[in-house]
Amino acid sequence: MAEQTSSSIVVDAPAADVMAVIADFPAYPDWAKGVTVAEVRSSYDAGDPQQRGRAREVFFALDVSPIKDEYTLAYDWSGDDQVTWTLVEGKMLKALEGAYVLRPAGAGATEVTYRLALDVNIPLIGMLKRKGEKILIDTALKGLKKRVESGA
Repeated sequence: MAEQTSSSIVVDAPAADVMAVIADFPAYPDWAKGVTVAEVRSSYDAGDPQQRGRAREVFFALDVSPIKDEYTLAYDWSGDDQVTWTLVEGKMLKALEGAYVLRPAGAGATEVTYRLALDVNIPLIGMLKRKGEKILIDTALKGLKKRVESGA
């Protein structure tokens, strides 16, 4: 998948706090718009200490009009500064790759960059696909910022 869409936001919290919210999948329905289910299907039990105890595969149910889908993502964690994911299986989604990349932004703040590339099983003009990705990214970043900064 060649083209990715990305956007960034500054969250007034350290990277570890931001990553803790990103890694708390069961709480996604509370703050991630359209996510009705986020269920960890498997976790990293041994091996790389940066991944140990974190989710390996997560099942999602999404309902954001006009999109309703169920899909499973595989995650790869790089400590408290990056997580990437790829599609394992989906109904409407044909491919999906994404990442959260966290960088210090001074005074205890963190810049969060969200990258996303997706492909669906229905024909879409590239421009419409990029616009959809941008809406998904911006909504996710705003929800993440609000969740982290509220301390919930």
